[in-house]
Order: sequence, then structure tokens, then C-alpha cells
Amino acid sequence: MKRILIVGGGYAGFYTAWKLEKRLRPDEAELTVVDPRPYMTYQPFLPEVLAGSIEARHAAVSLRRHLHRTRVLAGWVREVDHAHKSVTVQPVDGEEFTLGYDIIVVTAGAVTRKFPVPGIAEQAIGLKNVEEAVAIRDRLLTSFDRAAVLPPGRLRRKLLTITFVGGGFSGVEGLGELLSLATSLLRKYPELDRSELRFHLVEASDRVLPEVSRDQGEWVVRSLQRRGAQVHLKTVVESAVDGLVVLSDGAEFDSGLIVWTAGNDSNPVVRKHTDLPVTERGLIVVRPDLRVGTETEPVPDAWAAGDDAAVPDLVTGGHTVPNAQHAVRQGNHLARNIAASLHGRKTKAYVHHSLGAVATLGYGRGIFQYRKLTIRGLLAWLMHRGYHVLAVPTWERKVRVAAVWITAFLFGRDIVSLASVEHPRDAFVSGGDPAVTNHTAALS
Repeated sequence: MKRILIVGGGYAGFYTAWKLEKRLRPDEAELTVVDPRPYMTYQPFLPEVLAGSIEARHAAVSLRRHLHRTRVLAGWVREVDHAHKSVTVQPVDGEEFTLGYDIIVVTAGAVTRKFPVPGIAEQAIGLKNVEEAVAIRDRLLTSFDRAAVLPPGRLRRKLLTITFVGGGFSGVEGLGELLSLATSLLRKYPELDRSELRFHLVEASDRVLPEVSRDQGEWVVRSLQRRGAQVHLKTVVESAVDGLVVLSDGAEFDSGLIVWTAGNDSNPVVRKHTDLPVTERGLIVVRPDLRVGTETEPVPDAWAAGDDAAVPDLVTGGHTVPNAQHAVRQGNHLARNIAASLHGRKTKAYVHHSLGAVATLGYGRGIFQYRKLTIRGLLAWLMHRGYHVLAVPTWERKVRVAAVWITAFLFGRDIVSLASVEHPRDAFVSGGDPAVTNHTAALS
């Protein structure tokens, strides 16, 4: 039996394993996935997790539940030594160990790109995982509760000021959905006024959503501004120490919640700890059929796809962009080509024509663009939901997501904050004494 090792259980890794189980007999291959998280995050749903429109667990697909013949190891791959066909695995608990393989599939994914901005490491939250989306939502709900009992002043303003850094899909969709939630919350908080709510979007380039045309990106900016958001283009964050955000355009303000979505960076394992060929940007060099290497210098028994691979784009030239459309389809294509290779058949090049760009801008608001066709507003928002409920893997997840949407439409979004789950021992330690509770919360 061939030992196939898949590094990373994200889109590309999950779909590769899922489809290989269907294409290979049980006696043909032994499949293993290594990932610190036991689930695949469906990232396009994270903005709706922020807004409470989707239950957090429904944006995650359990690896163990849906991969029936695949061994799932909870840990990180620290190093890939393809010359000896082995990897070093650091489990969540215990000492690292060496794992051998016959065929390796590298789908480790990208990480959030960070810059050495003072205060960001201490203050900001990313938006790549379910845990981060839940924390952002709970932080907003808790801020409303805290601000409602405070007199007008600096602390109250800080609690009601939210900053998103990065104007790509994650930043724009996240801000749009959280702004929609915050605006709807005001009806439940008569102590607070709409004028006190401040949302900032900071983008270093001169436009947002580069996946759509420039004029549609400008429409998105105007749409957010009409709803009260302040959009800072050609601007960077210079400091965020203690929540005081200082921008390069001269603006300064206290922000109780900072969400960092300033793009992707190459995975450090791929960039630094592998003998597989990588580009200057730290991405694995792959051929059009997703084999590692080049046409003249192929690397036997190595494949890669997703955000950590420089996949040639045979439609537009260059390389495919790191998004869900490509990662899902590359995972499926990878499984077909690996199975074909093991069965002695020819592999095929990966070719995908874009289905367009669709984004949610908050409840009932969205934008869709395919070439010269543009749809905005409610219809685009419905298209966004329809596309992603069809795209999320497994019927079980589709049904759960649709059920939550229907429930939210009938009864509204759930506005209960579970931020206290971050400090589960506070109630036990304090015994109900407010002085002890405040002390333990401050310490934690």
C-alpha cells in the first residue's frame, strides 16, 4: 500500500483526502492528514459567524466525521525532508516524532500576513479561523453591554469603535457584517446612540476588493460610508499601543476592537523548513498538473495545491490567486491526478475559469461581478448565500446552515455573548464575589 501523507487539512487538503477515499480502494493507499485543528474551516462563512447569522460550528467541517478511511493526526509538520521521504511532526501534546511516507501532498495553506506595528500583536485579532470569528463577535456584544452602563467619555467611545485593517474580501465582508450586527443591536440598547458607533476600514492601497473592477470597488466604499463607516485608503496603521490607533493619514482614535485582515503570507514550514523547491515568495513550485517541480526538473512523489503553492494559471497567466474557488477545485483535481498516476494513466493540467466575484456587505447587502455583469444589493446577497451553501462540503453542513438562516430570518439573530468562556474558572474561583471576579478577570 502506498502511504500518502497530506500536510494540512484546509480546503485543498480536506478535498484531496475526501476524493481519494472515493477514487482509491482501501488496499491501494493508506491516507494520513496532519493538522493541528480537527476540522476544515469554510472561511467564506466567517463574516456571517461574526454577525451571528451562522452557528460557529457550522462553518467547520469535522475531518474525523467525514474522512472515514483517513488517519487524522492533531499536530504541526515542523519539517519536510523529501530526500528521505519523512516529516517531523509536533503533536499538540508530547514530543515530536518522525513520520515516513511514499507520496506527499503539501496543502498547508497560508498564514495571516503581519507587520511589526507597535501594539498590533497585543491588541489585534485575525480572521482566518472559527475561534477568531467567535471572539470578535463576543467582543462586540460585550462592548455594547459595558458601554451601556458607562457615562459618555473616552472609555465608552473606545468600546464602540471597531477597526478593520485590510480591504480584501475578509476585511470588507467582516466589517460589513459586523456593522450590520452592531446597527441592529442599537434597538436593544436605548442607552446608546447611533452617532457613538464608529467603524474604520484601513487599506494600504488605493482601492478595496481588487477582485472586482475599480468602479465597483468605489461603489463598495461609498456604500460603507453611507452606513457610517470611515474608509481610509492609501493609509497604514503606524501604531496601536493600548488600543490607540495612529494612522499614516494623521487620524488617531481609541479602538476597543482591532481586526487584522491585511492579506496572506507563505506558511513558515513551506518557506523555511522543506527541501522542496520554493519561489522567492516562499510558495512551492508546481507544474500545471499540480506535481511539485518544473517540466524539466520534476520532483517525484510530491504534489501541492492551495494557498501555499504557486499554481500556474493557464487561463489568465501568472499564478492562481489564493481563494476558496481555486483551493476547492485544486483539491478535487489533485485527487484525480494522484489516482490517475497510481493507476498508470496520464494526469491533466489544472484549468479553471473564474465564476466571478461575490461578496456580502452585511444583512441584505452584497455585490456580484462576472466580467461586465454586475449585480448589487439584495439579489447579490442572496446569490452569495446560495453559492456558498452549495459550495460548503457535505449535505449535513448544507442543511444545518440553511436551517440557521431560516431561524434567524424568522426570529432574528442570537445576541448572547459567551465571551466568559475565555475565562471558564472565574465563576468557580470568585464564588459570586464581584471583587474577586473583577480581580481574576483583570489577571486573565
